[in-house]
Amino acid sequence: MARILLIEDNDAVRENTSEILELAGYEMITAANGKEGIEILKTTTPDLIICDIMMPELDGYGVLHILMKNPSTAHIPFIFLTAKAERSDMRKGMNLGADDYLTKPFDDIELLDAVEARISRSEQMKKDYEPSISGLDSFFNDAKEIESLKQLSKDKKVRNHKKKTNLYLQGDYPNYLIYVNKGKVKTYKTNTDGKDLITGIFGEGEFIGFNDLITQSDHTDSAMAIEDTESYYIHKDDFLQLIYKDRSVASRFIKILSKNIKEQEEKMLHIAYNSVRQRVAEALISVEGNFGVGKSFAISREDLSNIVGTSPESVIRTLSDFKDEKLIEIKSNQIRLLDSTELGVIIKRGF
Repeated sequence: MARILLIEDNDAVRENTSEILELAGYEMITAANGKEGIEILKTTTPDLIICDIMMPELDGYGVLHILMKNPSTAHIPFIFLTAKAERSDMRKGMNLGADDYLTKPFDDIELLDAVEARISRSEQMKKDYEPSISGLDSFFNDAKEIESLKQLSKDKKVRNHKKKTNLYLQGDYPNYLIYVNKGKVKTYKTNTDGKDLITGIFGEGEFIGFNDLITQSDHTDSAMAIEDTESYYIHKDDFLQLIYKDRSVASRFIKILSKNIKEQEEKMLHIAYNSVRQRVAEALISVEGNFGVGKSFAISREDLSNIVGTSPESVIRTLSDFKDEKLIEIKSNQIRLLDSTELGVIIKRGF
């Protein structure tokens, strides 16, 4: 049962609105003014807030401003109630971050439709997405179902890149969110000695470059096609505008982004502390995941060594060991994993 906080200073409106929503199956909490509503939010997290604009003590704008400054409440869907139909009031509320508004007087159907739409949208964005690029892909697929974000799949620029062509370079300013539609792309960092370290390999249905796009900082790595690639480029201004149209989307995106950053940190720790044998096993499983579990894949020993963070010679020796142990099969330049379970044991135990 969804819980709704109704903040309304007019007793009759508060009681009638609360009764309608209770009859529709919602759990109601009510507050007679903005300050009372803020106090309730210190101990309760509702699924939706409906708030009048013009109130004594603290008006609706003040309530929303306080909520938006607090990470624990900023994600809660927010509907304004206003007795004024003036566009300036509506625009101010939406600019502050309100999700919707109802103009008093409103009928039962208007109220229920607005509430159902907001709660349904919020529930849709509460899914637990995997802390990976594929999880981000699922997130965007769900986000596209939200009316204000449907343009995310429109007006994309299609670009084709030949093998070994850069999509962007380390130090470039990010102007696009890039979606890989076909092919494979590697991202890599180049140190002061000119040595590359691969930070990821991405395939069909995955997004790249979003970390730097959100932080609006220069690209911290480069991206290169490792086979002929078709990508969609979504301009940063369009993307950011769409994201900020819905606070539930923004909240979920930030959570996915923070998980991705944590994943990258863990990867760097593995490079620093895990053995070469562990790192090669982990890299093989990761690369296989991008090409398809159980499928053979081609990757240069240099690229594999850049993922692992060691010399090509060390990688070649380890691959030879894995082949002798019947863990992998190597034919021409193709690698196929024969025993992913044992490779997982190596990752955990180090031998």
